[in-house]
Amino acid sequence: MAEDALISIGKVVGTHGIKGYLKVISYAESTAPFADGKQLALRQEGKPVARFRIESARPHKRGLLLALEGITSVGVAKEWVGYELCIDRAAFPEPEQGTYYWDQIIGLDVFTVDGRRLGRVAAIFPTGSNDVYVVREGKKEILIPALESVVVDIDLTANALRVDLPEGLES
Repeated sequence: MAEDALISIGKVVGTHGIKGYLKVISYAESTAPFADGKQLALRQEGKPVARFRIESARPHKRGLLLALEGITSVGVAKEWVGYELCIDRAAFPEPEQGTYYWDQIIGLDVFTVDGRRLGRVAAIFPTGSNDVYVVREGKKEILIPALESVVVDIDLTANALRVDLPEGLES
């Protein structure tokens, strides 16, 4: 796995028990990326990426308990708290036409249909009905619903997203 091809799917937020289980908050919509035998990379800024094979994963409260090969004690597990859990981009299937992974959208420059720059997509959060793009420019922030009626065009090559903002959402 090349480091620049890694996609974050969760974060280690603690340990569980004495056998080295990691408490994980998952960013994935399913537990499929955490299947037994799959490989994960643990990454933290300024430190080398470490790779592990999954021994087991099971739901626990609002997250998962994860057992990784080679992490067999609470002492070793504590060293990984705060690390991101990542998988290789190649492990993801290609998205359907007109759909995108969040990491493809985050960082895009956002423009209105009349060419006015609103900022850059800084984050995305899901709601019950649709995702919402958090667009920031300096200290200014605007929340844009990820709806076909609002998002007119996504051009990954140009690193741009064009929107037709509904009345009342103008900044």
